[in-house]
Amino acid sequence: MNWNAISFDWNQVRAFLATVEEGSLSAAAQALGQSQPTLGRQISALETSLGVVLFERVGRGLEITPSGLELLDHVRAMGEAAGRISLAASGRSQVIEGQVRISASDVWGAHILPPILHQLRDTAPGIEVEVVATSALSDLRRREADIAIRHVRPTEAELITRHVRDSTAGIYASPRWIARHGRPTCADDLNDACFIGFGTDERLITGLNSIGLSLTRQNFKLISESGVVAWEMVRHGLGIGVMMDEVAQTTPDVERILPDLPPFEVPIWLTTHRELHTSRRIRLVYDLLASALSGSLPASQISR
Repeated sequence: MNWNAISFDWNQVRAFLATVEEGSLSAAAQALGQSQPTLGRQISALETSLGVVLFERVGRGLEITPSGLELLDHVRAMGEAAGRISLAASGRSQVIEGQVRISASDVWGAHILPPILHQLRDTAPGIEVEVVATSALSDLRRREADIAIRHVRPTEAELITRHVRDSTAGIYASPRWIARHGRPTCADDLNDACFIGFGTDERLITGLNSIGLSLTRQNFKLISESGVVAWEMVRHGLGIGVMMDEVAQTTPDVERILPDLPPFEVPIWLTTHRELHTSRRIRLVYDLLASALSGSLPASQISR
């Protein structure tokens, strides 16, 4: 369809653009100072005049259609032009504001994200960040978070995923534990040791055994769903733990044991939903996270 050949009602266009950028009719209505029914009628009128469907309802939310995405490039240019006129008239600078929810493990939330959030606050002080600290996989499609940092590649086709990099993890203990139990010199020395578990993930046991250990669930006498709690148990000498090397290197009172064992590879995936294409604040945070975690990556490494 030739969008440029169609005459738009700017109020209808503005209602469409606000709904895309705010993520819901209610938020768009609040941003524009209108009632939600009025905004809904404007979008319906725009759909009628164009003869296309711009949004589909998914659960309680709205999802932009391919026709809506095609229209978006044109109306966004119109909106930016209108914004430039307004800014020129008022002398104000453009700001990016609003909430972005980042889902990450509590270890990441405590040790990795804080310096990145400092940079984000300097770059876009109008953005409000909520860190959803959980080891569970937040469902981005249900808007439990806007961006997720994961160690397993997401398989949902509608998500946008970037492989940021591969980190490494090793086996760590505190000097207190070593003084009490002796310094291990080979993998067999750990077969009767007490390990600190993160949840009940069998992959940890499988991974440790793959590098030469012979562990069972009986080795895991202390378990916590919280990675931060489990790591503190290691730091206080209650057992042995596995941790990302970049976290361990900044943690006092721990040291790597059996450093000649192969390290664990820890893939890092940065994931968001399709709103990355439509929300400037989510795009800004997503790009800043990717840059901070890995350096700039070419656009070809972003996959659908």
